[in-house]
Amino acid sequence: MSERATSVHLVLGEEELLIERAVAEIAARVRATAADGDAVPVDRLRAGDASTAELAELLSPSLFAEERLIVLESAAEAGKDAVAVITEAAGDPPEGSVLVVLHSGGGRAKALAPALQKLGAEVHNCAKLNKGGERVEFVRNEFRAAGVRVSAEVVQVMLEAVGSELRELAAACSQLAADTGGKIDVAAVRRYYSGKAEVSGFDVAELAVAGDRPGAMEALRWANDRGVPHVLLADALADSVHTIARVGSAGRGDPFKLAQQLGMPPWKVKKAQAQARGWSSATIGSALQIVAALNADVKGGAADANYALEHALTRILDLYSAG
Repeated sequence: MSERATSVHLVLGEEELLIERAVAEIAARVRATAADGDAVPVDRLRAGDASTAELAELLSPSLFAEERLIVLESAAEAGKDAVAVITEAAGDPPEGSVLVVLHSGGGRAKALAPALQKLGAEVHNCAKLNKGGERVEFVRNEFRAAGVRVSAEVVQVMLEAVGSELRELAAACSQLAADTGGKIDVAAVRRYYSGKAEVSGFDVAELAVAGDRPGAMEALRWANDRGVPHVLLADALADSVHTIARVGSAGRGDPFKLAQQLGMPPWKVKKAQAQARGWSSATIGSALQIVAALNADVKGGAADANYALEHALTRILDLYSAG
């Protein structure tokens, strides 16, 4: 790897836990290669608030070219002159210094991120994990890092029980791995976390496709009150509807054989087969249209995402009743 690639790092995204881990990893790498790792100083400055003079002083070469780590926070909010100073430093990093730029990907200095990439910065992706599949992979990786292999059902139940906040998920995975000696099954997850979770999108979706109107509406209100992102709620609802559609169209065969055919875990196929009994091909077709429209609504298409979610949920519950 070139000197520039290791001297400049772009931590890109807004997920706090991933940002903290990226900076910690970079710092560990710097200290591991330094002559005296424990003595490597870390200078942090909010680029969005700093003056160009402060930035210039921080980014100027040190007299003895000693190793140091410079972390610039809030770079997306930096002004035009500050961006010029950062870009110049990234193009020719001070000897011995490692520059770490924390950038959300947006903001008034949006163009700084691609500029740093073009200059050869090593990119650390720290975007928020808004898709269900991304959170599944996160939980799986947390267990893997703890030296534990778990089933797909355990991962799903962890998400349902603990919620969508990565810091809480990471802590729960670590604690569960330690307390169970690595022997983690669904019963262990429920024993540890039953009743402790936030209301998740999975709760709302499961109640909706089962036709539980009071339960689904109450769960949606709780989820909204607790700030569960609209996109996560919409994703969970879409996942449940799509799963029922796929499993229902595949027939009533053996869950294990269908699981291989559909690329799903057997427990998910079995659950969807039970849920599909309340749906017809016509009603599930209408539900697919509703969740597709909802996906666009929660991503900016609707003036009121709360109303869009409640309206979509009501229509799906009406379809279940009609089926």
